[in-house]
Amino acid sequence: MIVRIFTEGQYRVADAERARIDELDDASHKAAQAGDEAAYEKAFGELLDYVRSHGEMLGDADLEGSDLMLPPPDTSLAEARVEFTGEGLIPD
Repeated sequence: MIVRIFTEGQYRVADAERARIDELDDASHKAAQAGDEAAYEKAFGELLDYVRSHGEMLGDADLEGSDLMLPPPDTSLAEARVEFTGEGLIPD
């Protein structure tokens, strides 16, 4: 699957990693909705790091549609609470 981190790029990640990505997304979302900044920063950082470490970054010439899209790494708690009100930070 292709995972896009906005402002950073796209990563090819094995489909088998989807469950862990969803878990990290859920933790990020719960922390954001609870207003727990430390937990949000930790969980969101882990989500981004997981994609980076388990994926292969695609070059700029690779124009593939993204299966998952993550907000930019500098997304603040306040932004996450306002913009991501669904079931996670990953848009459905």
